[in-house]
Amino acid sequence: MNGELKDVESPTDSLTQRRLPTVLSGRNGVFVVGLVLVFIMAPIVYPSSYFISVATQAGIYIGLALGLNMVVGYAGLLDLGYAAFFAIGAYGSSILSSVLHWPLLATLPFVLIMAIISALIIGGPTLRLRSDYLAIVTLGFGEIIQVTATNLNITGGATGMYDIPPLSLFGFQLTQGIDYYYVLLFLIVLFVYVVFRLRRSKVGRAWLAIREDEDAALAMGINTVNYKIYAYVGGAIFAAIIGLVYGALMTAVAPTSFGYQQSILVLVAVLIGGMGSIPGMIVGGILVEAIPEVMRSLSDYRLLVFGVIMIIVMIFRPQGIWPERRVRWSTKAK
Repeated sequence: MNGELKDVESPTDSLTQRRLPTVLSGRNGVFVVGLVLVFIMAPIVYPSSYFISVATQAGIYIGLALGLNMVVGYAGLLDLGYAAFFAIGAYGSSILSSVLHWPLLATLPFVLIMAIISALIIGGPTLRLRSDYLAIVTLGFGEIIQVTATNLNITGGATGMYDIPPLSLFGFQLTQGIDYYYVLLFLIVLFVYVVFRLRRSKVGRAWLAIREDEDAALAMGINTVNYKIYAYVGGAIFAAIIGLVYGALMTAVAPTSFGYQQSILVLVAVLIGGMGSIPGMIVGGILVEAIPEVMRSLSDYRLLVFGVIMIIVMIFRPQGIWPERRVRWSTKAK
């Protein structure tokens, strides 16, 4: 008898072998295509610069949430320093493009290498830890990156870096907010496809096994440390890519944009959207950006109201607004 993970919609299905739907099959396909069309048409129907700005910032949170979801939602690791990889992407590309005058897109391979090396250095020894210990280490890593960026001359110190050149694609410079809106939309679609494929792969099943019961996964022969590192590196890659786009969009980066609060906001997007749920990450990313904007008229009280709303959501929807399909253990005789 071998333990096996599979997705079910109800307890009565737990002994039935079912194939997971593909990303463009049936209702999934209608939902995905419809959602992409809505996002494509939104700036055309409502071409307000304010709307495009808010939607672009929401896209940044969605991209970050999709990356953190691999770490928190799939592998079950509590990461409180995720903004560190966001900073590595933003500062790495900004330094190479502003100081060394590289085209911003040409910095992408080096930014990814830096993110992967950082994830391996931090994740190698620390991902053997569990629960609160891992959270403390990742929190410290995030603070180290922010303090380092604040104190180095090459990063512009506390004031940050300015005059970051824009992205250039196919000979065209992207200088308008709507340009980055569509760049982020493309990246989100790409991220969703990659995450969906990973979720259905051997790696994804191993992540879920570790999340549900790490000791049981270890007893089944899963190298839990290696698979946790895979999740950590995958999340770092997503954050670094979004960081590069963020630097080009804002034309400036500062240490205050990559602190503990930013990591918590991305984690909140994952939690209120629904850990492990891809549509939930889209919902969570939109809410984290949209709710404070809607409450902007409340001035200093808007963050308090935002916190109260988050508490209410967690009380009435502890599994998130759009939770993932439940995962259960089943056995199958060989």
